[in-house]
Amino acid sequence: MLADKSKFIPRVCYEIFVRSFCDSNGDGIGDLNGIISKLDYLQDLGIEAIWLTPVHPSPSYHKYDVIDYCAIEPEFGTMDDFKRLLACAHSRGIQIYLDLIINHTSTLHPWFSEARKSHENPYRDFYWWMTPPQIEKLGISERETSDDSQVVYPWHENLPDTEKYYGLFYKGMPDLNYHSEALRREIEKIVHFWLVEIGVDGFRLDAARHIYPDWEKDLSIEFWEFFSKAIEKAKPDAFTVAEVWAETEEVAPYFKYLNATFHFDLSFALQRILVAERDEELIEKLLASYHLFEKYNPLFIDAIMLTNHDQDRIGSVVGNYTDKIKLAASILLTLPGQPYIYYGEEIGMLGTKPDPYIREPFLWSENEEDVEHTYWINAQFSTRQQVLPLSVQQHDSNSVFRHYQTLISLRKQEPALNQLFAPNLHRVCLHDDQLLAYFRPHVDKSLVIIHNLSSDTKEILLPDDKSDFNKILFSCDPSHSGTVTLMELAPYTSLILSAV
Repeated sequence: MLADKSKFIPRVCYEIFVRSFCDSNGDGIGDLNGIISKLDYLQDLGIEAIWLTPVHPSPSYHKYDVIDYCAIEPEFGTMDDFKRLLACAHSRGIQIYLDLIINHTSTLHPWFSEARKSHENPYRDFYWWMTPPQIEKLGISERETSDDSQVVYPWHENLPDTEKYYGLFYKGMPDLNYHSEALRREIEKIVHFWLVEIGVDGFRLDAARHIYPDWEKDLSIEFWEFFSKAIEKAKPDAFTVAEVWAETEEVAPYFKYLNATFHFDLSFALQRILVAERDEELIEKLLASYHLFEKYNPLFIDAIMLTNHDQDRIGSVVGNYTDKIKLAASILLTLPGQPYIYYGEEIGMLGTKPDPYIREPFLWSENEEDVEHTYWINAQFSTRQQVLPLSVQQHDSNSVFRHYQTLISLRKQEPALNQLFAPNLHRVCLHDDQLLAYFRPHVDKSLVIIHNLSSDTKEILLPDDKSDFNKILFSCDPSHSGTVTLMELAPYTSLILSAV
């Protein structure tokens, strides 16, 4: 079982797609020095940890196909730049989580370059190889698509080789085979390098449920036992948060060896609720998921999000409707868990698939010639005509940015909101499925949170056992102030009440 790491866990995290965030050298590509230049901004926003998408050398724009695990992509900077980023972040109380992609490599990785040369090559066992008859005999020539991979035919030719190699996500991303003890030793070296020699604070673990292929998928959890021991040996207080893109029942066992996993069921439920403007027993479903998670790890951490770099942006999901963008933030930042904010959500950035268009440049200012603005892609959604840049929103008390900043500050100040372990959550029944209401009990100061999901003004009458919660701690309804017993809540607004 994992040790108690409560003193080391940031409460509010931020995902940066490095290529799109901030450019420091005028080449139109986001880089590490650009991130360094924005650490004061992130600190002011209230961020306590940054998850960096991959920074390793790679042939792709997204860098999820690694060539060298112990180096920095030259487009992003140097290892010295990374060390400076780490030091500057730590001096501001911000941790750095590195995206670690160990389900697969690039076909250009030296391991695969060697492995594909011959059946006898010592690196051959680092990957999955089979002849077409073997593949057919096992019935694994095709697979059903999943949320995280649309590939149907995962076996790829290596002509004139008689064997094919397995690549779940793309032919340029061959899957690693962890039956190889030599490969496992290499992974231990990588973990030690980043945690001990460089000093990162933890890892975001890509494609955690696919470490072994579908026909051996039960072994994936066993792998994370090995990995957690490598973490414990290198840096016991390092943090692990995994991408297990699956339903709650499949996710739960991963908590046995990992600190946190992203809650995809919650992410999609929030999107549906915001679009349909009706609750779908969200609190009951969350409580059921907590019950499952704690069976495997009483100290589980629920990594919650609206969307990430693989999903349509929440701003587009709700039709670029500012009130709903704010409502989404209000729900995320008042639920239990460790929230992850995808860069640009705090200014209402937009984007729908294909993937490059959900990873468009951050809008720092109104100036189209702004040297910090990346231009590796021509934005189709997050343009200055559709999204107000940060420089404008910072001076507008009603902006999406100020809404995020206020809620993050409140979350960090209020013990009932920032309780990370043993999630404190109960449903409050208001007899209206267009109202989402819940109770966050705490020995110091408990809170009642109410969200109006609808386009109608709603009358709020609290149940008798919550009638003393009449002090308004936060509200986006401009008509609210002071204390109340019977009130109305404007469309798409949120309310936080306390009894003291």
